[in-house]
Amino acid sequence: MYDPTVARLTYRALLGRRRALILGALPFLLIMIAVVVRGLAGADDQTAVDVLGGLGLATMVPIIGVIAGTGAIGPEIDDGSVVYLLSKPLKRPTIILTKLIVAIAVTMVFSAVPTLIAGLILNGNGQQIAVAYTVAALVASIAYAALFLLLGTVSRHAVVFGLVYALVWEALFGSLVPGARTLSVQQWSLAVAHKVASGDLVTSDVGLTTATVLLVLVTVLATWYAGQKLRTLKLAGEE
Repeated sequence: MYDPTVARLTYRALLGRRRALILGALPFLLIMIAVVVRGLAGADDQTAVDVLGGLGLATMVPIIGVIAGTGAIGPEIDDGSVVYLLSKPLKRPTIILTKLIVAIAVTMVFSAVPTLIAGLILNGNGQQIAVAYTVAALVASIAYAALFLLLGTVSRHAVVFGLVYALVWEALFGSLVPGARTLSVQQWSLAVAHKVASGDLVTSDVGLTTATVLLVLVTVLATWYAGQKLRTLKLAGEE
């Protein structure tokens, strides 16, 4: 269910010069803000939670997920080069699963690593806050990559829809509308972070069991459906 050639092509597409610069911009910004905040306010646990939660988990992680998830397959469908893959003796679910693994890996590297660095800068991992948000970023990376890979498979406007979800649903409705928080990858990952962190600074509106079930369910269903949608794509010679 994993093809090295597909993985290599996907990594090359995601980590090209222009896309790599875009992927690296938000992590760089998070770390720079952490440096400035630490210099101005000193080490403070609540400040670390505000920065890592507000800028890191709520904004940086989903946007990186959008770039990596949609970029793993969307451009190939748009420009027609996906025909090259579909013409090979590869099962289409294998293509999807391989691209998902690559998208997850890229999202994790560009979100979890800078989250850990920023957390260590902000408060030296006091109350396990840096580690908690790093784990949350890792968990969220899996679900976001699956969701946005699905979007890249079903829509030519996947980036737009992904950004609407990330910035409007997760960041806006997720913080203002209590009911929307239950259907938020951010809240699900925060439930995991709450379990890792010491104290009560890291909170979630979703219980750990519910969050775990929803994370697994969304990831599996999104991956399965993306595979099914790719099956329906017809080569020009097949029509």
